Amino acid sequence: MEKEMHLGGDYKIIPATSLADGLSVQVLPDIYCKTIQIVNIAFISDSQNKKEFVLVDAGMPGSAKEIIAAVQETFGEGARPQAIFLTHGHFDHVGAILDLITHWQEVPVYAHKEELPFLQGNKSYPEPDPSVEGGVIAKLSGMFPNEPVDLGNHIQQLPLDGTVPFLKEWKWHHTPGHTPGHVSFFRERDRALIAGDAFVTVKQEYLYKVLTQEQEISGPPRYFTPDWLQAEASVQKINQLQPAVAVTGHGLPMTGDQLKEGLRSLVENFQEIAVPDKGKYVDAYNKKM
Repeated sequence: MEKEMHLGGDYKIIPATSLADGLSVQVLPDIYCKTIQIVNIAFISDSQNKKEFVLVDAGMPGSAKEIIAAVQETFGEGARPQAIFLTHGHFDHVGAILDLITHWQEVPVYAHKEELPFLQGNKSYPEPDPSVEGGVIAKLSGMFPNEPVDLGNHIQQLPLDGTVPFLKEWKWHHTPGHTPGHVSFFRERDRALIAGDAFVTVKQEYLYKVLTQEQEISGPPRYFTPDWLQAEASVQKINQLQPAVAVTGHGLPMTGDQLKEGLRSLVENFQEIAVPDKGKYVDAYNKKM
């Protein structure tokens, strides 16, 4: 008997937006980024057959219609992804996942093994920390959902060897800190990166910067990151990959020297740029320093 799926009990529509809401960007010939309110989803198509594609992340609660419309606009009427890959399970990355699974009927969903407890209804994420310094978004984060979704047997573990089903050239990399099972996706050939929230290209804590999408590389959203030691190690790992183009969970895609220099600065000045001066999740990091 199939287990019934459900969202977390605290899931609700979050009335947040930005100037980039609805913006579609063809980042590379086979990579597309779509902003839904304040968060990005990505499509990666097969380089040989553009009609075959996967979806990375599942947007905000209540955004299924926008995501389905974006799929049809990009790939044609009746198009459906071969799979959905989740960088992690926070509410703004899985908000529409149940509706998408229902609409596309049996589309496989993949996540890292350490993220599965949060996607099978077994464990809640640590509560957001509105005490971190920042703007209005940080202060409002206490309202953000943190309870687990339950995808039942629709969710499966990413292959342990780092390969990505349906995407022969891609590898997944474990980039925890923001969540225990956070992953980023990387293709060596053109050094393309789908980073999730391992780092972002907008200061996500500040309402003005979220609204305007002013570009600057920052660490993962402060109010929802419980392990800053792991987050720093993940940024270092990503920098070693030397990505040439990056799609992050928040903010516009970034390329070239701006990306290279931004990541270098983030690695060298991680405490100043990324880590909050105060907050309930910074003690372990400060002790290390």
